Amino acid sequence: MLVDQRIVAEQESDAWYVEASLVDHSLFTVLYDRHAAALYRYAHGRVGADVVDDLVSETFLVAFRRRHRYDVSRPDARPWLFGILTKEISHYRRRERAHYRAMARCGPVDVVPDSAEQAVAGAAAHALRAPLARALADLPARDRDVLLLIAWGGLSYEETAQAIGIPVGTVRSRLNRARRKVSSALGGDDPTRAVEETM
Repeated sequence: MLVDQRIVAEQESDAWYVEASLVDHSLFTVLYDRHAAALYRYAHGRVGADVVDDLVSETFLVAFRRRHRYDVSRPDARPWLFGILTKEISHYRRRERAHYRAMARCGPVDVVPDSAEQAVAGAAAHALRAPLARALADLPARDRDVLLLIAWGGLSYEETAQAIGIPVGTVRSRLNRARRKVSSALGGDDPTRAVEETM
């Protein structure tokens, strides 16, 4: 019975579907079904809506072409896919920086609040938007990648290390450096810390 449960768990893993897709290409769509939404959210936060479809499509195309090189000892393909997406985003690096700079230049948005609480929350979020966008734009790309994989992608330190092919210690040092710079730019606030504290 225990062996049967292990076999079922292995067959439900991403690694099993990657390996099985070498024989039956259609099985690769399971990875899309499982992970596309998270990749879309992450890419949208990084580069905006204009190129999200292209980036995510290209990510899965690259993953499909490289599936024979996937390390099947890793049951979860999420870090692998986020790593590919991060590399695809690097091709749009100039556009990403322009996106953050444009966000930083945005003027105030007229908001008609439904309640006083929503008005306070909206004002606080809007007040932070431009300085946060500037701080992100000013980070070195490698530090920004680590910070956003953790804060927006929801990846752990280990998954981030896998995603971009660096040691966990390097993830920690880049994250620490990025957070110090963001916090300094925002006068001591760091909205990216909330994600880590829930992990």
